[in-house]
Amino acid sequence: MTWRTVLAPVAGAVTAVAALGYAQAALPAQPLISDYALVPGGMLPVLVGTLALAAACLSLAYGLAAREPGRTAATRVLLLAGTAGLMLSAIFPTDPGMSDISTLTGEIHRWSAAVVFTALPVAGWSLARGRAAAVRWSAVKALSVTSGLTLGAYLAAHPAAFTSSLIGGGAYYGLLERGVVLAEIVLVLAMALACAPGRAAVRAEGARATGAPAQPESRQRLAA
Repeated sequence: MTWRTVLAPVAGAVTAVAALGYAQAALPAQPLISDYALVPGGMLPVLVGTLALAAACLSLAYGLAAREPGRTAATRVLLLAGTAGLMLSAIFPTDPGMSDISTLTGEIHRWSAAVVFTALPVAGWSLARGRAAAVRWSAVKALSVTSGLTLGAYLAAHPAAFTSSLIGGGAYYGLLERGVVLAEIVLVLAMALACAPGRAAVRAEGARATGAPAQPESRQRLAA
């Protein structure tokens, strides 16, 4: 990936965090992030944040297609699924209330959000799986696992789940949802930074300096 294709998902992720932070700080407290779109002044930051993250996923998929078209096919499909889910959840707002979904738009929002929450952690794991040991890929794996575990806890704590009353989930399910969203935004950011350009060239130069044979470019890309 070139720096241009890396900076696009980074900018989208940063914008999404800023929009979420603005809604959290400036608007009346809401149980879930999507509920901010239902209060005065809340639609714009929710739309900006959601579409910025969608743009980040889309630009990351584009960059991966140019960098490793064969190896990252599954990752790109999952990123595009996340992009579609984010766009649908932005277009179709949620219904008011904690668990009672009674309209078609509310159902579309619910299931598109479910696609996003599940697709991005799997995309991160798919991208990092089988890579050479490096801090950046370990970070992507760790964030993927963190996102998945936090999502599981959120689903168990949501008032619509039968497990919610058993674990007192009504008191903190909104915090868990924010944790899932933040973890997945950071995951997209980490995926983009892990694919930053120049690493293969650095390894090749190091190999020449030590007299070790440099790997072919295709193997350097796979190790990266």
